[in-house]
Amino acid sequence: MKKSTLLIATLLASFTMVASACGSNNNNGGNNTPASSEASQEPAATTEATPSPEAKDVTLSLRHTQIKETSKNRLKILEDVVKKTQDENPGLTFKLEGIDEVVNRDQKLKAEMTAGNPPDIFEVFGGADLNLYVKAGRMLDLTPIIEELGIKDKFASLDEFTVDGKVYGLPFGGYSEGIFYNKKIFADLGLSVPTTWDQLIEVADKIKAAKITPLGLAAKDGWVNGMLWNTVMERNVGIDGFNKLVTGEAKWTDENFIKGFTNYADLVNKDYFTKGALGLAYADQGAQLLSGKAAMVFTGTWDASRFTGEEAGDLKGQIGYFNFPSIAGGAGDQTSINASYSNGFGFSANLNEDQVAMAKKFIANFYSEEIQKRTLLEDKVLPSMKLSDLSGVDPLISEVLTVMANASTSWKAYDAIVQPAVGAVVNVGLQELIGKVSKPDKVAKDIQAAQDKANAAAK
Repeated sequence: MKKSTLLIATLLASFTMVASACGSNNNNGGNNTPASSEASQEPAATTEATPSPEAKDVTLSLRHTQIKETSKNRLKILEDVVKKTQDENPGLTFKLEGIDEVVNRDQKLKAEMTAGNPPDIFEVFGGADLNLYVKAGRMLDLTPIIEELGIKDKFASLDEFTVDGKVYGLPFGGYSEGIFYNKKIFADLGLSVPTTWDQLIEVADKIKAAKITPLGLAAKDGWVNGMLWNTVMERNVGIDGFNKLVTGEAKWTDENFIKGFTNYADLVNKDYFTKGALGLAYADQGAQLLSGKAAMVFTGTWDASRFTGEEAGDLKGQIGYFNFPSIAGGAGDQTSINASYSNGFGFSANLNEDQVAMAKKFIANFYSEEIQKRTLLEDKVLPSMKLSDLSGVDPLISEVLTVMANASTSWKAYDAIVQPAVGAVVNVGLQELIGKVSKPDKVAKDIQAAQDKANAAAK
């Protein structure tokens, strides 16, 4: 596994880069060379235009997961890119399919990859998911395409989509995970942003005493629970701890891992989370913060569009963001942050020559400074490419960027490191902890059993 690059270096590069071909039409090459002086002296009437090549009928299926109300801005941007690409290329037709993210990742795409018939273009997670699909020969190598388009060096990071030096996917945005909080509630209760675990417990106790849920949670979807737990565990074991699980050098039942599970269970047992969380879908989590029912939620910056939009109502401008506090005695980097560029588009290795040519047109239009800036302003998604212009950025997004820049290092989520089968068992174990039907040591043993099986299968 590759170590994550320093996020602060990535951000500084993003903020200081000079605008270049990423935001231009890139109309260069031999076909645009001016006519020679002899040819230019010929009378215009005798010059015959070169017939345009006949447009070919090409169809590309494109699967996305932007089906929620909170994703409408991102979907609009995608639809605009699709329309532009079709208008510029007569004969090209995109067939868009929108499905649930979890269904796509955990069910449909996996089945299609096994059968060898994925969509032509599809959303995919970098890291562990991508590695499996590359190993199976299902992913198109994009290295020559992005080199030809001159955008390979325009991305903040391609680490999670790079396998053996080749690029097999392109991130459409970045993220970080941390705590969004209601500044009004904090001010009314005289609370300061906690920087240590003990301070977090103290703050949560005061919020709970005020009859407000300290940490909003919607735990019906397993991956949601993994966000806060992931950071708690990283504080205890470090990112190398997760890497060593895959090599067999570490076990989920080791002391530091048990401590991570125990810390998370403490939050559950102190009743800091939303009552009945296991029956609530993810969208309800952000709603708890915006309604004032919860003072804090741990989530990703992809939710910032909700917290800065019309849904925020009177709380617009009253939502803040801070990194998860340090945990004394932990083996991890106590000021690091879960931040990465792991969500993106992949392309099927089954594409024929004409489809590859049109996929290249889509990439050129989607991965431009114009679209990246729109994504930042309209959808509040952190750009995956380096931008020269950050004007008009919402104050909350500026706060997010500041928190990220102040983090010592960044790291990718556990489910981009451990095998997908292991991640599924983690999800079940966390739901058991939230439901108070299992203990940390039992959950750890169950996950280690899955880890052993996955490691053996990888040999």
